[in-house]
Amino acid sequence: MATSASNERRALVTGTSSGIGLAIALQLLDDGWEVTGFDIATATLDHPSFSPVQVDLSDGAAIDAATSALGPVQALVHAAGVLRVAPLGALRAEDGQRMWQLHVDAASRLANRVVPAMVAAGHGRVVLLGSRVAVGSPGRSQYAASKAALIAFARSWAAEVVASGVTVNVVSPAATATPMLGDPSRAAASPVLPPIGRLIEPREVASLVGYLLSPAAAAITGQDIRICGGASLPR
Repeated sequence: MATSASNERRALVTGTSSGIGLAIALQLLDDGWEVTGFDIATATLDHPSFSPVQVDLSDGAAIDAATSALGPVQALVHAAGVLRVAPLGALRAEDGQRMWQLHVDAASRLANRVVPAMVAAGHGRVVLLGSRVAVGSPGRSQYAASKAALIAFARSWAAEVVASGVTVNVVSPAATATPMLGDPSRAAASPVLPPIGRLIEPREVASLVGYLLSPAAAAITGQDIRICGGASLPR
């Protein structure tokens, strides 16, 4: 990917305090990026090229304020997420609203703020963290719907900016070894191991994200790329 006149590569990554977001931040720092992390939690990463910003990504006004103060970035990675599970008859509107705000509304607000500058500069990368269950999964309907919306975003935005040197993609992992798996709210819905016999590792997701932000991935856009350990294969 081409860089700005100052030769700076700066990425905005959400959810950097733990899990996949933290792994992505570490990967990009290793790759030579400057990284700004948006997270509601206190930063756990200490690196001279990492700048943490504490922001509630379910609060639209807070997102707008934080991005206004940020300045231009060459990449956006939206990795922040939350999972609430329930079958029909036990769905909670507040759970669905929280996931929609954090996954979908936050992605829309962030992209609306930072992608136009990428288009004007003639280069940029956007990666949204989806999920293998976006195609549907029992007991995860609200979560799946919010992740499916990210695919629609990516394909629509990619079509808008494809001629401007900006790519937009989704990376969709299967069950990944993150603190989210230990959330008490999902105690009744244990993760299903992929056919490879283990959980996906955050660093494996981060490696793909790093590649999608690299010059070698300039022709990949509008795609939903699964890291599923065989979970999406017909059986």
